[in-house]
Amino acid sequence: MTSLTAPGPGRTAPAVAVRPARRRLPVGRVLGWGLAVAVPVAFLAVFFAWPVVVMVGKGFVTDGRLDLSGFADVFSRPRTWRIVGQTLGQATAATVLSVALGVPGAYTLYRRRFRGRAAVRALVTVPFVLPTVVVGVAFRSLLVDGGPLGFLHLDGTFAAILAALVFFNYAVVVRAVGGLWERLDPRATQAARGLGASPWRAFRTVELPALAPAIWSAASLVFLFCATAFGTVLILGGTRFGTIETEIWIQTTQFLDLRAAAVLSVVQLVVVVGVLTIAGRARARRERALSLAATGTAVRPLTLRRRPADDGHPLALAAAGVTAVVLLAIAVPLVNLVVRSLRVDGGWGLDHYRALGAPAPGVPVSVWQAAATSVETAVDATVIALVVGGLVALVVSRRPRRRAARRAVAGFDALFMLPLGVSAVTVGFGFLVTMDRPLGLAVDLRTSPLLVPIAQAVVAVPLVVRTVLPVLRAIDPRLREAAGTLGAAPGRVLRTLDVPLAARSVGLAIGFAFAASLGEFGATSFLARPDRPTLPVMVFRLIGRPGPDNYGMALAASVVLAALTAAIVALAERLRAGQVGGDW
Repeated sequence: MTSLTAPGPGRTAPAVAVRPARRRLPVGRVLGWGLAVAVPVAFLAVFFAWPVVVMVGKGFVTDGRLDLSGFADVFSRPRTWRIVGQTLGQATAATVLSVALGVPGAYTLYRRRFRGRAAVRALVTVPFVLPTVVVGVAFRSLLVDGGPLGFLHLDGTFAAILAALVFFNYAVVVRAVGGLWERLDPRATQAARGLGASPWRAFRTVELPALAPAIWSAASLVFLFCATAFGTVLILGGTRFGTIETEIWIQTTQFLDLRAAAVLSVVQLVVVVGVLTIAGRARARRERALSLAATGTAVRPLTLRRRPADDGHPLALAAAGVTAVVLLAIAVPLVNLVVRSLRVDGGWGLDHYRALGAPAPGVPVSVWQAAATSVETAVDATVIALVVGGLVALVVSRRPRRRAARRAVAGFDALFMLPLGVSAVTVGFGFLVTMDRPLGLAVDLRTSPLLVPIAQAVVAVPLVVRTVLPVLRAIDPRLREAAGTLGAAPGRVLRTLDVPLAARSVGLAIGFAFAASLGEFGATSFLARPDRPTLPVMVFRLIGRPGPDNYGMALAASVVLAALTAAIVALAERLRAGQVGGDW
């Protein structure tokens, strides 16, 4: 408040309280941000929330009345508790192993310098972007009787599933932890070493506490990916080592028990929300650590007279040794997949690849036609995911001053992470139930070729957000304030500052969205028409048919799918033009 006094000789007017005028936001700015929020929310509501709610609701509504007795019925079955226990057990074990192996990998690939480090980083990323069907086929061909490791008799065991999950999620830990480790201010560790601390003690007391946010963030995401794994578990474990995700598929497609599927979907949703809450808090701590690290690296590192040379220390050598073993374990399934696809009747040849041009058994199209359909579908899904995910990242990157607004932004961010953890089977089947006359429109979207790319875009949007968001959040807010002070309108600031910097991550976002669309199997298996199957659906169909020729074609098709995915991601890595610290 401000006190005003009237002018006059020796007389003072009573103080008048004046409230400062509240600044009104321009109408165009309000409409612009409103549209940036409304478009993603509408997309998520129509193509995710509505199908999931309807699908789950069909399990709890009987004769038009709510019936929750399904919970007691489903949880009274020993099978349910076995499935839930296996899901949590495999996710926990795979997370612990991924972190235990990924932290040494992050140290070796992001803290040490050696020739070919960029190529090794790319190799580590390949398993994460591979379709889950390809990972399952690669491990199956390695462990099956007659395979290189068939003598271990691990085919169809819990150990095989665990190895495949670690293979798939190792890169999550390496990139999340390594991205922070690379940017940590080295002066604290150098000072500890200069004062006589051993490398292990310096790591345990200085670096590990600083890395804890990234480790927790990576661990929560790995747990989420493992708990909702579908294609890999279905191929390697079948019904013996099922998870909540595969059980929803079995109850829906084989037993037609929508009540059991609905109950399991709710259980999975509760687990996912809990994990996303932990991941969100860990990610916030990691971002604060990254900002501190970025501030520290701007200062010239402290130079000590006796800087310890840790490259030859047993701790560094152990980390390098563990990383080398993991890299070998990553390469073996991929190399074996290629080798097995070339084996024909005890010899070598390209027969399985030549057969890809002919219609597959029981399918009216060839594998190459399915590959073309996959690419076409992935292009459409990527465009949709970039538009929706880019708007979400733009909104979430804002840092409002009011606490209520900050909580709203955090909730908006978490909302769009849900598709990563909700059953793709539930989403796919929900599409079939709700898209016959969506919103009362006289159109059946179930026959539309756009339904599959929309379903794939729902899964790809979180990856786009997590790729673009760190770049937008890395922009110093003072730059926007300075531009506004100099007279630039908010739209011009957005166009000349945010968009050009965000473009650095667009290449990588395209790669991840495209790879996720190419490999999506859960929802696509419900939605793909018989005359337009995608490549993962075709691989799964070939595996399910008896005969060495069908199995050989499945291996060859998996190699094609893996090569296509790796090529797209490699190209995206080259186009990313210096992205700032990735966020998984």
